Amino acid sequence: MTSPAVVHNTFTLERAFPVAAERVFAALADPVRKRRWFAEGAAHDVLCFEMDFHAGGIERAEYRMKDGTPFAGVILEHVGTFLDIASGQRVVTSSTMSFGGRRISAALVTLEIVANDAATTLRCTHQAAYFEGADGPTIREAGWRSLLDKLVAEVAQNTQV
Repeated sequence: MTSPAVVHNTFTLERAFPVAAERVFAALADPVRKRRWFAEGAAHDVLCFEMDFHAGGIERAEYRMKDGTPFAGVILEHVGTFLDIASGQRVVTSSTMSFGGRRISAALVTLEIVANDAATTLRCTHQAAYFEGADGPTIREAGWRSLLDKLVAEVAQNTQV
């Protein structure tokens, strides 16, 4: 039996923050802060991170996998467009991911910010189509869990709004 050419998947993750919604939104909107939690990582070098935070703006990240990883030297590229931004409430992006020059997925990510008095809940809904040779839904969900943990740490560390 052959594998399907495209695998579709949706998952939703939530994180709680003991801070106002504006602080969470600021960590999504500021390119320097977003690079820290979204682009930087131990397994790769960041070759490029660009972010033009407005509806219609582009976000691009390019990485080279480090020695000691299963894909040392391979380039991973994320290219996205901000589809909708409601200050303090949500950010919606569409994006593609390429690995070694080959497109492996296309995704729609909705980050919803829900204020609860002095606390905030962030809900991340990730809808994707994974193509042949892609990392797949299980690995992508684990990746987003890790990214959201890094976002929690970024918001806790940085008191700027």
